[in-house]
Amino acid sequence: MRYSNYTIAIPPGATIREQIENRGMKQKEFALRMGLSEKHISRLINGQVELTQDVSLRLESVLGVPASFWNNMEVIYREKLARIESEEDMNRDIEIIKAFPYSKIAALGWVDKTRKPEEKVNQLRQFFEVAKLYLLENLRIPGIAYRKTGENSFSDYSLAVWAQKARLEARKYNVEPINISKLEKVMPNIREMTTKSPEIFCKELIELLGGCGIALIFLPHIGGSFLHGTTFYDGNKIVMGLTVRGKYADKFWFSLFHELHHIISGHIINAEETTLEEENEADGFAKDTLISPDDYNDFIENKCYSKDCIISFANKIGISPGIVLGRLQKENHIPYDHYNEIKQKYEINN
Repeated sequence: MRYSNYTIAIPPGATIREQIENRGMKQKEFALRMGLSEKHISRLINGQVELTQDVSLRLESVLGVPASFWNNMEVIYREKLARIESEEDMNRDIEIIKAFPYSKIAALGWVDKTRKPEEKVNQLRQFFEVAKLYLLENLRIPGIAYRKTGENSFSDYSLAVWAQKARLEARKYNVEPINISKLEKVMPNIREMTTKSPEIFCKELIELLGGCGIALIFLPHIGGSFLHGTTFYDGNKIVMGLTVRGKYADKFWFSLFHELHHIISGHIINAEETTLEEENEADGFAKDTLISPDDYNDFIENKCYSKDCIISFANKIGISPGIVLGRLQKENHIPYDHYNEIKQKYEINN
């Protein structure tokens, strides 16, 4: 017998035991009369083997109880077993959803708003396209590369939600076959887009990366996650997700080139997530691609950090002034509250 908080499953074997006990019959004798092994009869009585139609016909002959009765008992028993397993799975998943930022992703419209644990579980199962949430442990995205900030460790569950949303959105895009060589060649074209507004560069960037086999997805930030971007293979395409809503231009472009380096360097092919060394390498690539080391060092040597000097330097090297300012602020050449009016804030939706 198995049971949960709501269901009790009693095997037909319990009734078989009553019948043979009422007859004062031992299991050994019963097994002989049934033409089955004593071991099989023991397993049948304990609900460890299925009561087949052949066995139900034998029971009809030996015990005088119609085969339809035994068949019906077996169907009910198996149905209740399945219900118990489903309830146990639900209880297990209810514990798992406590680690998900459910209210945050519901506010984004990725799942329905609800306070009922069972409904949350069903919503997340549909979102992740899994029968049970605990199966996600075996469905981790191989070699996922992502950029995060902050001292707290990023929640695997938040990352899983964010990556799944990027994957779902990427299905809407038809991209060319993956071509890393082509991607390397168009890097200067991508850098030139930093001086354009999102209304102009977004379409161009999506098309350009799509031609290299990359589906670029813009997603809102999940508060508290510290995530800036993530990149991974999904079937015959590469999915790159970037947070953008309310993000300054310097952070956006830095994150983009950071993720592009993961792709070019093959970091996302690895089975494990990116290492600290790979993350630092991608940071260096993003910095040096946006502002070449020689140009930056020349500018720093002049020690002219006025707004006019920053704008003039940015125009000279062909990038957004906000990117230069962000670099100077991060490296403590300029306080974070200086000249932020030249920083552009993006509002981008896919």
